[in-house]
Amino acid sequence: MRVEDTGFSTALDDYASCNPGEQAKVALFRELLADPQDPFRRERLAGHFTASCWLVDRTGARVLLTHHRKLGMWLQLGGHADGEHDLVRVALREAEEESGLSGLRIAPDIFDLDRHWIPEHKGVPAHWHYDVRYVVHAGECEDFVVGPESLDLAWRRIDELAADPLADASLRRMAGKWMARRQDAR
Repeated sequence: MRVEDTGFSTALDDYASCNPGEQAKVALFRELLADPQDPFRRERLAGHFTASCWLVDRTGARVLLTHHRKLGMWLQLGGHADGEHDLVRVALREAEEESGLSGLRIAPDIFDLDRHWIPEHKGVPAHWHYDVRYVVHAGECEDFVVGPESLDLAWRRIDELAADPLADASLRRMAGKWMARRQDAR
């Protein structure tokens, strides 16, 4: 393991202790982290880390989703680490770039982990994304700007998303986690 990745390793420890039912998933992320090839680079086609955000509005009732241009589905904002080992920084950068929002605040603890298969696209072979997700809070202005990576952006009520059988399974899972977290805080 590289010295600079010890913070990420500690974050995985914390996530594992808070999510005991996800030990097998955490083990997959640890295995990738220990790989001598840099798993933070998209060129590592056996799989690589990505970072994304659960970008919530000021009230915590809505999440900003992108209609992803390449995948053609509604997802959370996020992207490749491109060699950056600080995935918190990557998630915040992606949130800002893809939403056009300023004044965003990110919680540094891992909110969710998801390993998913990315199909072949424009000559890039199919591969695994090991997506590390963080909560990002919107600032005062919630007027987003649709960028080139999105077909559209939309604020979506989290309770409706959790109950939507047509929504991506990982979005429904994160919606459930978010609602449970808010319930526990009350």
